[in-house]
This record gives sequence, C-alpha cells and structure tokens, in this order.
Amino acid sequence: MQISVSYISANEIMEILGIGRSKAYEVVRQMNEELEAAGYNVIKGKVPVRYFQKKYYGCEMKAE
Repeated sequence: MQISVSYISANEIMEILGIGRSKAYEVVRQMNEELEAAGYNVIKGKVPVRYFQKKYYGCEMKAE
C-alpha cells in the first residue's frame, strides 16, 4: 500500500494567493485549527494540498 500525502507550506500559499507572509501563516493556522477540530492530526506550518484546494476554489496545482 502506498500513501501519498502532499503538503503545502505558508510560503507556497503566499505565492499562489498573492498575499503577504503573515496572512499566509494566518491561513495555515486557520486551516490547521479546522482540521484539528475535525479530529485530524496536523503538521504546524503545513496543510494538505487537497484541503487547501478544497478551501480555495480555483487553486489547482499540478501533481509532482
């Protein structure tokens, strides 16, 4: 079984959304809080790419 989970960092979110560093970290913190409230374990400073894409419609990224 192969599990592939890709994470996106605040720096990448900053570039994709065209926002500043502090706002990007705020976005990450908010998404991590939502995931924790839903019972998921989180990695500080990163969020799953799929969750980011779900929250921000139109932010499609190519699979690497």
